Amino acid sequence: MKAWLIDGLNGIDHVSLAEVPAPVPREDEVVLEVHYAALNPADSYLAEGLYPAKPPMPHILGRDGMGKVVQSGASVREHLVGEARLILRGEVGVSRPGTFAELVAVPVQNLAEIPAGWSEPQAAGAALVYLTAYQALTMWGPLPSPSVVLITGASGGVGVAAVQLAAALGHTVLALSRSPEKAGRLRQLGATATFNPDDPHWRQSAKTTLAPRRVNLAIDSIGGKLLPEVIDTLGDCGKVSLVGRLAGPVPSFNTATLFFRRIRMGGVAVGACTEAETQTNWRHLLDLLARTDAHPPVDQIVPFDQLPKAFKRLAQGPFGKVLLAINE
Repeated sequence: MKAWLIDGLNGIDHVSLAEVPAPVPREDEVVLEVHYAALNPADSYLAEGLYPAKPPMPHILGRDGMGKVVQSGASVREHLVGEARLILRGEVGVSRPGTFAELVAVPVQNLAEIPAGWSEPQAAGAALVYLTAYQALTMWGPLPSPSVVLITGASGGVGVAAVQLAAALGHTVLALSRSPEKAGRLRQLGATATFNPDDPHWRQSAKTTLAPRRVNLAIDSIGGKLLPEVIDTLGDCGKVSLVGRLAGPVPSFNTATLFFRRIRMGGVAVGACTEAETQTNWRHLLDLLARTDAHPPVDQIVPFDQLPKAFKRLAQGPFGKVLLAINE
């Protein structure tokens, strides 16, 4: 079969298309004929050596995808051959071969059915970002109702998912985006108000919009100099769910800003969930999305042999997922 390989942790620019042996399922696994695979920033991080996983080389990236089951292991009880399934968060594409290939072996406990009303591309790209957003929203326990949720990097994969899920929960959603076009789309997805983080007055504008309320929970994927500004918008006992650090380290951070409002910060680690917890979280978030008939947006579908082009699009900041079409 054909697959995209990295032969070391020297960056995504060194990925190459090659012929490799087809996977053989273990007892509790199936082999999927991959129809669509989705790109994630974590794929680039792993290829650059910035991710904890250090898989054996050469390695096939790709954590998200969907396809048709073409082979089952001996202990797989359910008859799945011929059925379409998507891949939930697991070790596929991390410590074991991923979805940037014509075929991929997947533990049966990491599979889920295609949600009703979703297209195959939508299903292929949803799992990682929606599970991450769900954890970011729920890791502190139930929020006061109604609450205010501030989402940075809101037009990214996790950001869009967080906007849709927070809106479905009935929260007031503030979204940060530098693009007026994307800001408009975020309001269509459920954001109450949007602000440009490059505007030096965005915090005052947000506070004026909310007055007398303040932000209860911030979901931050940016870090850098923006994080202290986000903390400034929080009210008493505010929380910050840290998802990423696209802007790098936080400069000159003053921990005293956390003290008197009893602010709590914590990292989101979707990979720390057990397989059973992942399945439960997936069902819960699908129920939330169904409340508003929300679907995952797809930005672009790229032919299988053009993976470098797909990563260039990912680096440009798409609205929705970038996917590879492998066996359409």
